[in-house]
Amino acid sequence: MSFLNQLKSQASALQGQQAQHQQGVAEHTRQTEAACNTVWRYLQELAPQLNVLTPAGPRLSLDGKTPWPAMRLADFRADARKKLLRDKEVFDYLAIGWQVVPQQGKPVGGLVTVNFPPDLQRVEASLRAGNVKHERKDVRHPEKNSLVAYRFEYVTEARGYVTITPDHDRGLLAFRLATVSGFEVHNCQWPAAKVDVGLMDELAKLLVQQPSRFL
Repeated sequence: MSFLNQLKSQASALQGQQAQHQQGVAEHTRQTEAACNTVWRYLQELAPQLNVLTPAGPRLSLDGKTPWPAMRLADFRADARKKLLRDKEVFDYLAIGWQVVPQQGKPVGGLVTVNFPPDLQRVEASLRAGNVKHERKDVRHPEKNSLVAYRFEYVTEARGYVTITPDHDRGLLAFRLATVSGFEVHNCQWPAAKVDVGLMDELAKLLVQQPSRFL
């Protein structure tokens, strides 16, 4: 075989690999868009039902010691955005968000004080996860004026959400969940082929504090 024929053979093999890859990407994109459409229809129907039910929220505490009052979930809203991918309109992300408010009365003020780095990190992470309005104040020694602790003053109202970001090339949907089971953020991925109404039911169970296999 001449060198030119060797190059032709290599080029032909590479073209075959590229065509196979493109076919795989096209199939992943198709599956991902189908999954996104399923998710979007589900979220659009779920939000108004939960707004009627206002389900009980998770037990909350910023520091693990100071409990919040019993909370409920309200003001559910579903949203989605699209983008252009290879000259086609596809889903960029999907989301559902809600407010976490007291079951009785209006949000009230509270405070926690921490003086060790691990506790400080936990409280700050909890505040970020729940998007909790707060103020941080330094607590100083009355005579030495040295820093002895941090005091966080907050309002018992938080925000929860689930965002779904599709990866069309790989055929995956990435789920990010905040303030679902507490002041925590969870991340997980599901193959687009497995994202169906049954999986979304498991997500809905998780939101209303029922046993779920979603995570």
